[in-house]
Amino acid sequence: MIRILNDKDAASLVTRKAVRLEEAERTVAPILADVRERGDAALLDYARKFDRFEGDSVRIHVTGELEPEFQRAVELAAKNIREYAQAQLPKEWFETYADGRKLGQVVRPLEAMGAYVPAGRYPLPSTLLMTVIPAQVAGVKTTCVACPNPSVEILGIAHWLGVTRIFRMGGAQAIAALAYGTETVPKVDRIVGPGNIYVAAAKKLLAGEVGIDFVAGPTEIVIIAADGNPSWIAADLLAQAEHDVDASAILLTTSRSLAESVAQEVERQLATLPTAHVARPSIESNGAIVLVDSLERAVEISNQLAPEHLALHDAALLAKIQHAGAVFLGPSSPEAAGDYASGPNHVLPTSGAARTRGGLSAADFVKVIAVQEMSPAGLDLLTPAISLLARAEGLEAHARSAEIRNEIRQKTRNG
Repeated sequence: MIRILNDKDAASLVTRKAVRLEEAERTVAPILADVRERGDAALLDYARKFDRFEGDSVRIHVTGELEPEFQRAVELAAKNIREYAQAQLPKEWFETYADGRKLGQVVRPLEAMGAYVPAGRYPLPSTLLMTVIPAQVAGVKTTCVACPNPSVEILGIAHWLGVTRIFRMGGAQAIAALAYGTETVPKVDRIVGPGNIYVAAAKKLLAGEVGIDFVAGPTEIVIIAADGNPSWIAADLLAQAEHDVDASAILLTTSRSLAESVAQEVERQLATLPTAHVARPSIESNGAIVLVDSLERAVEISNQLAPEHLALHDAALLAKIQHAGAVFLGPSSPEAAGDYASGPNHVLPTSGAARTRGGLSAADFVKVIAVQEMSPAGLDLLTPAISLLARAEGLEAHARSAEIRNEIRQKTRNG
């Protein structure tokens, strides 16, 4: 049975345990070093050891057809994901100021990206859409996909998207191959996508060597509702719980009657849920319904949690939300819509990382490069400030590099 807690008993939810990566890091560090040293040979050894791979190359020939009904679903989801990604891209701009400065920015795509697509308990073709399409929208030239055991649907979507570089590799060895490059796997600029604790540990250790999206932990949802349909709310809690026994599903409500009805509905739905063997331990260990005195207090708790997914049955609360990976407004916006087909990305920060960033975006696959041009008169106006600031830092050549231009122009003007 899901717990019903009072506000004062909910402190453990706010002070949840941080993702423990230290042990995983010790496990994966030698794997990363080995792949860096031996390349394909090490990659094949680990694929055979961990993924029961029996081939001679991890490179997969991408082909496959999608069932017509499934393809229609993919096409709808892809259209919405692509539209949203296009809207996310930063724009180029230039502006000329009266004092002689011409400033702006250009936007350039990364050369290569790597998408990690899990295929353990649940193969995730939707993650292929969510990681590859924003990169395509950004203009990334080389797209690589790592998947330890790609399903027919994953291969079919890859073929439909035009992805030609897909590799049957998983775990830390896949992250290492994408970060360092091997004889078969191109080195990429950024690695994105969810994975298990070993994938997360590898991404953490390689951050800086390669760009990453974020270090992900177990998935989570917070729902804030003063009223609503108990069966809908229970279904949303279970949709998150079925991901993983460590997943977290929390309802914050001011209504005891709603809390009790949702708890009963969770039990009723678990009785027929095929994934109850995962969802039940998740609900019992990490799920909770918290009774709060006000919706303002619910928002305060949510902001402290900075959840991956936040469902607000009252859209007016959005103005008070500071931290969330993605927000779902109103009772007709289940989190599953965002997982698959509404358009925004489902690769989202967990474990409080939403305090510092949002979900994966097309903007993650581009660089915004500042551009500046000074007219001679514009530089004349800036030179005194440049010189003073440079000399305050002890950087004499910096000061002279501005002053020398003024001196030469003065001599030219004076004949």
